[in-house]
Amino acid sequence: MFSLSFSLFIKWHLSIFCILGHLGKMLVILRDGRKLHGVLRSYDQFANLVLEDTVERIYHGNAYAENWHGLFLIRGENVVLLGEIDLDQEDDVPLRRVEYNVLEHYHKNDTAVKKKHEDNKSQILYEQKGFCREGGEGDGY
Repeated sequence: MFSLSFSLFIKWHLSIFCILGHLGKMLVILRDGRKLHGVLRSYDQFANLVLEDTVERIYHGNAYAENWHGLFLIRGENVVLLGEIDLDQEDDVPLRRVEYNVLEHYHKNDTAVKKKHEDNKSQILYEQKGFCREGGEGDGY
């Protein structure tokens, strides 16, 4: 009996250490294209995430901007990518940082142009190549 409970105790501690090993600064890319940087505080089997000290980064050309969100709960179905950020490399970003309101207009325009291009591509694939229409629930990825 003692050996069984000790074995479970060891397995439980090992799983906790594995989880704690990944609770660090993370990059999360969502289905809508947003890029979030924050400290992973919790997750579950459905990939629901809790990020702390979260900032949303937008990029345009050789510049980037950050918008502070703080504590952020992300539903797992919206996660496209989850990656750990190397803290040694994070400070060596070859882009210049600017205020969020400076890039926001450019970012919205870039997003609109990308959406228009994807809509045109989808229409051509539907009309000329026999593909099905996109845009249904869960079609993003």
